[in-house]
Amino acid sequence: MSGDETMRRFFRSLGRASARVGRWHLGVGLLAVVALSLAASIGTGAVLLVLALSALVVVAVESVEIVQAYERRPYTVFGAYKGILGPGINLVVPFVTETAVFDTRTQTVEVPTQEAITRDNSPVRASAVVYLSVVDAEKAFLEIDGYRDAVAYLAQTSLRATIGDMALDETLSDRTAMNERIHEQLDATVATWGVAVEAVEVKRVMPSEGVVSAMERQAAAERYRRAAILDAQGVRGAAVERALGERTAAVLRAEGKKRASVLEAQGDAAATVLRARAAEAMGERALIERGFRALERVGAGAATTYVVPQELTSLVGRYGRRIDGGRGGRGTDASGLTSNPVDLVELDLEDVIETPANADAIDVEIE
Repeated sequence: MSGDETMRRFFRSLGRASARVGRWHLGVGLLAVVALSLAASIGTGAVLLVLALSALVVVAVESVEIVQAYERRPYTVFGAYKGILGPGINLVVPFVTETAVFDTRTQTVEVPTQEAITRDNSPVRASAVVYLSVVDAEKAFLEIDGYRDAVAYLAQTSLRATIGDMALDETLSDRTAMNERIHEQLDATVATWGVAVEAVEVKRVMPSEGVVSAMERQAAAERYRRAAILDAQGVRGAAVERALGERTAAVLRAEGKKRASVLEAQGDAAATVLRARAAEAMGERALIERGFRALERVGAGAATTYVVPQELTSLVGRYGRRIDGGRGGRGTDASGLTSNPVDLVELDLEDVIETPANADAIDVEIE
């Protein structure tokens, strides 16, 4: 065995022994020194009594181990493993019993920043934190010396290996996958140490300055591309809306023109019908007026019997209804004829023309 290894073990044992020395040890030692210094004045018997009491106190204290609720303490007697001391007061063999304290609460282990290269040859720096707890104090005592340091070293190598198996974009965007892969790699090893890894969190992944600059330029180009796409979509949408508006306006204009043409045609047709009816009415009126003048001339003669055509009486009846409908009562037209509110078809001839003075001697026959 080399001298360096011997010295390392010696100082390790010395450190463990000094850790076991408490304040009460110092108090007992100081009491013994005072008793020896006063031996000449108080007598040998008193000194021996003081020393015996001090030895009893030391033995009593060394025989008791108080374990906290969150602790587990494996212990050995003369170097042989005997078991684990649970929470509370435990009695042990004094002076030859050694214990190790294991905290079962969740502990954190910092993984220092590691430099690694991704699968696509991009250098990055990453750091992480591991959450662990001791689940088997016996294994943690017998299987590993310094489980915290061992977990930290293992987490460093797992972090670098995980980064090397992933692309740069994956390391920046998929932290969950990185955490799970590191967690799996740690679990496969630390389970034999009586330690459980509860979680792994990658705190930071930072590419090199050149990669960061390239990523910034890429992000800016992507933003410009999206802005151009949005502008083009806006122009296209405006053009589509404008075309739809023009088409709707053209349809409305055509519809208006069609309706105007229909109304104009209907107006022309109605005007034509009215003109035709007016012409027909004017012809009938002229015929009636001529008939009335003929009857006047006939009535001026010496005949006492007149023959009036039936067509003339029908025209006179229609003419009388028009006059009555237009004026609401009796009236006089341009020829001086007086309209009658009754139907002219049912009137005698004396209601149509003026009755002469010798009307009783006139006989009227209608064919």
